[in-house]
Amino acid sequence: MSSTFYLIGIGFFVGVAAWFLFIWAVKSGQFDDPEAPKYRMLDDENEHGKPSIHETTPKKKKSP
Repeated sequence: MSSTFYLIGIGFFVGVAAWFLFIWAVKSGQFDDPEAPKYRMLDDENEHGKPSIHETTPKKKKSP
């Protein structure tokens, strides 16, 4: 009977340790998408390497 309590305690400790390792991995960027930057690079500029029209047009100021 007492071995059951030891196993429950060990299981709880292992579960909490795994949870902390998962949180650490998420915060350190282990699950970031490595494929996204190459597609984002293609979307930012047009064919000739010039900035898109949205980047070159001045923003209109709102009148009060």
